[in-house]
Amino acid sequence: MVSFLGKSPRLHAIAVFVITMMAPVTALSDETALWPTDGWETVAPEALGLDSGKLADALTEIRRRKLNIHSLALVRHGKFGLNVAFYPYDGTRPHNLASVTKSVMTTLIAIAADQGKLDLDQPALSFFPGRSIANRDARKEGITVRHLTGMSSGLRCIGENDEPTLHEMNASPDWVQFTLDLPMAAEPGTVFSYCSPGMHLLSAILQEAAGMTTLDFARENLFGPLGIREVMWPADPQGVNHGWGDLFLYPEDAAKVGYLWMHGGEWEGRQIVSRKWVEESSHAQIRTGPYWGDDYGYGWWIMTGEDIPQYAASGRGGQRIGVFPALDIVVVTTGGGFEPGEATDLLATAFTSPEQPLPPDPEGEAKLKAAIDALAVPPEPTPVEPLPPVATEVSGRVYRFPSNPLGLASMRLDFNGSAEARLVRTFHDGQPQRDGAVGLDGVLRMSPGEDGIPAGMRGRWIDGATFQVEYDAVTYIDAIDLRARFAGDEVTVYAKDRTYATGVNFVGKADGG
Repeated sequence: MVSFLGKSPRLHAIAVFVITMMAPVTALSDETALWPTDGWETVAPEALGLDSGKLADALTEIRRRKLNIHSLALVRHGKFGLNVAFYPYDGTRPHNLASVTKSVMTTLIAIAADQGKLDLDQPALSFFPGRSIANRDARKEGITVRHLTGMSSGLRCIGENDEPTLHEMNASPDWVQFTLDLPMAAEPGTVFSYCSPGMHLLSAILQEAAGMTTLDFARENLFGPLGIREVMWPADPQGVNHGWGDLFLYPEDAAKVGYLWMHGGEWEGRQIVSRKWVEESSHAQIRTGPYWGDDYGYGWWIMTGEDIPQYAASGRGGQRIGVFPALDIVVVTTGGGFEPGEATDLLATAFTSPEQPLPPDPEGEAKLKAAIDALAVPPEPTPVEPLPPVATEVSGRVYRFPSNPLGLASMRLDFNGSAEARLVRTFHDGQPQRDGAVGLDGVLRMSPGEDGIPAGMRGRWIDGATFQVEYDAVTYIDAIDLRARFAGDEVTVYAKDRTYATGVNFVGKADGG
């Protein structure tokens, strides 16, 4: 896990300034806090001690580096200093927050504990008395709810290298049963093991304890009080909301979660989640080991060895809620495969004293507005390269595939000599056929993707036989590099999501071939 703010000389200088030139700074007291329940107020960055010109430079550089970032929001003193969307994301739909969901899930568990609906030290198996559970032994009997929130259940759950255990769970008919049946690998509470299935088990526990779905509980006890109205949160085959991921929120609503934590779990004079839980969760509860780097609280990553104290809810592909108490800053990013620290490192050049506003800077504000406006504009098209002879040979042919990790049943590419190709796909699981344009001029073409949510595609011939398609699902975070290599009547497909370490290969054959 790479830290939210990288260890650059520039950031070190900022840290020295914050730590040595002023008294320690925390968030505004709850008596004077501004509560964005009905929406955030956006003010000139200088009013918050942020430099507009330097923010503009940071946004321009992010775009120049072609980071696959979808949105960026920065809160200071309870107000937006920055809230921007990057093409092709336009901010009009909630965004998949991936494993940021885990931080929300553990928060809901803590709220339920505060309400007396469950005990954090209660055995996890006690919530499922009617289930027959495999591999049951004294260690499994000793797993508590608290162990699950801190990724220390001891279950044999492999989270490294693309989370194979999560994929096994998703392929099973009953996700809760799958998780309960996992064998043990360690004594509970002794070893960190990143375990998305364990977080899903928390969702099932909450549903049993509260007598309602996790989503309904969240609406009543967290989302509602914070003014979060529009939420998407899918459920497993048995109706249990995904405890491990796939919560969809608007970035500005995700910022409210960070702001809640900045204020010790309090919102508008109401203690939404106990201050004790916030304090414990935002400090290391277990060491994670060299693979992960940062340590873990209860559902939150604790950045170790940094000049500025920070913790974060973090998800695959660049989803992040970063909390910086010493700077009174919350930073939220969403994306389709990038390192948030790279963006935040650039933003940090604009940070000054949390206590002192800067003089108004009309020139800097105008520069920032121009930079923000540019983010919504597609890149300039590039000249379309001449098509290789194989493009004519394969155009319009249908290639069919046996079972494969993508679920792809057939594929057809159409080339007509324009700046666009078309890609038509069918799927083994009965999903509707998808027919979308592919930009050949370096510009994404948007078309309905999964569940009708827009996705973008662009492509190019990387050699005389291989066509590459870049697929960006935008709000779904998936960003897939798909390469089709044609040879006679066969096509070999290589697909890799840029947010995963490994890809897959499979072979198809043309109709009539």
